[in-house]
Amino acid sequence: MAEVVLKDVVKNYGSIYAVNNVSFMVADGEFVALVGPSGCGKTTTLNLIAGLIPMSGGDIHIGDRLVNDLDPKDRDIAMVFQNYALYPNKTVFSNLAFPLQMRKLAKSDIDTKVQAAAKVLDITHLLERKPRELSGGQQQRVALGRALVRDPRAFLMDEPLSNLDAKLRVQMRSELKRFHQDLNATVVYVTHDQLEAVTMADKMVVMSGGLLQQYDTPANVFANPVNTFVASFVGSPAMSLIPLEVVSKGTEAALTSPEGWELPLSSANVRKALSSSTSKVVLGARHSTLKLHKSAAPGAVPGKVYTVEPTGDITFAQVFINGAVVNISLDPSVAIAPDEQVWIAFDQDRMHLFDAATTMALKAV
Repeated sequence: MAEVVLKDVVKNYGSIYAVNNVSFMVADGEFVALVGPSGCGKTTTLNLIAGLIPMSGGDIHIGDRLVNDLDPKDRDIAMVFQNYALYPNKTVFSNLAFPLQMRKLAKSDIDTKVQAAAKVLDITHLLERKPRELSGGQQQRVALGRALVRDPRAFLMDEPLSNLDAKLRVQMRSELKRFHQDLNATVVYVTHDQLEAVTMADKMVVMSGGLLQQYDTPANVFANPVNTFVASFVGSPAMSLIPLEVVSKGTEAALTSPEGWELPLSSANVRKALSSSTSKVVLGARHSTLKLHKSAAPGAVPGKVYTVEPTGDITFAQVFINGAVVNISLDPSVAIAPDEQVWIAFDQDRMHLFDAATTMALKAV
């Protein structure tokens, strides 16, 4: 396996930038997920690494080789596609053997490699079947096997689980993670499902509008989003964001709402709030950091329940606060109803503050 390095990679179509100066490194043996909404540039970035489309600028290294001008077949990578791309008239064995036959390997070597890949993926019993005789999960394993037999320097995967049903997708997430761990494979994985990225990847590339927004471990992206886009994209449910205004009171400060309430800030949050470029900030909070009260409480702000969603072990409530919908997780024993008046308390140690003008996270100074 090998590391994959992108430096200032650009892909533009006239004035439209699908990928705009993207730089990151996938270490040898690392699983990196590219995530973001449709049209953010993640699949274009993967296709640039694969060499399926030409770059407009920048450099891509795979291992110690600059691959900018190399054809896909010469980059020593293997791709796994969303639609599996299996040959319907060939058996599983023939599908796995095909890329090796194209390399003109000896028949004995092909058989050895196919059997080894089939054993790793637990599809030995399927080798004589054709794709139409396989389930979606089995077809996905065959697609992985066809990539595996090539012994590539890196695996590139383009939303390989999106065609599976919800239950099978969860199962295949575990199998892909184990596949990566057992082989110590270098994997670049594109998905629109941030839950896949959080559960499988060593690091995440969060993209929007062709730009790299944040590159870090899933835990750090979740805990320390760099801007409001990342905060609102990563997490299920996403971080709630409330636009407010900062009012200074000597060495203290509070967040105020047009609705008339005021939320005093801790000393650390005062320093964050006062570092904003304007008096307008965005308060961010994860559902698990909020507490709901049925009556007024110190440090809690008023809100009105919008919807209640029981899920079994957790109930999610959406509460209107200053015009924003705020997600809160509750114990199922808490009884609340739509349109009910409630009060929400924020954890000062786990709240986030963002500059409303720049959307960037504020730091204590």
